[in-house]
Amino acid sequence: MNKVVVNLTAGPEDEEASTIAYLVATAAQDAGKETLFFMTKEAVRFGFDGGADGVQDEGRPSLAALSQQFADNGGTIYLCPVCVRSRDLDETTLLSNAAVLGGAALWEWVGDGATTFTY
Repeated sequence: MNKVVVNLTAGPEDEEASTIAYLVATAAQDAGKETLFFMTKEAVRFGFDGGADGVQDEGRPSLAALSQQFADNGGTIYLCPVCVRSRDLDETTLLSNAAVLGGAALWEWVGDGATTFTY
């Protein structure tokens, strides 16, 4: 399989889980995999300008740097629509590689299959 989906539920409050998810996603890109983040719950905050700022697990790269690396390498982010709207997040401040798209779009992207990781 050449596709990877990383489902991230942990937001800024869980620096370790969110950082590990980004490390896995960027490693998948480095391995030549088409990579998509599907962010739910508090993780949707990472799909907005400044959402990853200040998040850094001790001894690991900053989440802002990993987010930029993910974007620079062509990574895509789908944000759970219900999660975004229930948090009153301003959709005009979405990252350029992020979209508010739910399960139907995720299934369409997956197509014939993808390796998945959940954090």
